[in-house]
Amino acid sequence: MQVPLYQAKADFFRMLGHPVRIRVLELLQHGPVPVRDLLADIEIEPSSLSQQLAVLRRSGIVVSIREGSTVRYALAGGDVADLLRAARRILTELLAGQNELLAELRQADSAPPGPPPAARIGGQLARYSAGVVEPGGRS
Repeated sequence: MQVPLYQAKADFFRMLGHPVRIRVLELLQHGPVPVRDLLADIEIEPSSLSQQLAVLRRSGIVVSIREGSTVRYALAGGDVADLLRAARRILTELLAGQNELLAELRQADSAPPGPPPAARIGGQLARYSAGVVEPGGRS
């Protein structure tokens, strides 16, 4: 039985769902990189890096290239780099929205306090009963 497309996509994104794998893919965007350089940049145990590289290799998203005693890894195609750039754009937009919300919250915290909510409501009720405010809040 064939796996539904949405399940295949979920499996694909789950495969990407590890920080070391994402970092490896980012480092490989600019071309093949020797394992020793990946180890130096990522600063994890060789066995952990090997395990993450194996997951990426089995998925077909990276390929290994042996040159004598050196093993280099490279992206299997340019679409992965495009996906990482798209993720960066999406995260930038999400974080910008969060920064705007944070700025609004900070501004609200630093604004002088207004009358308590009951006074605002009571004031409107008083103006309404005096005929200054129409029902619905219009004056």
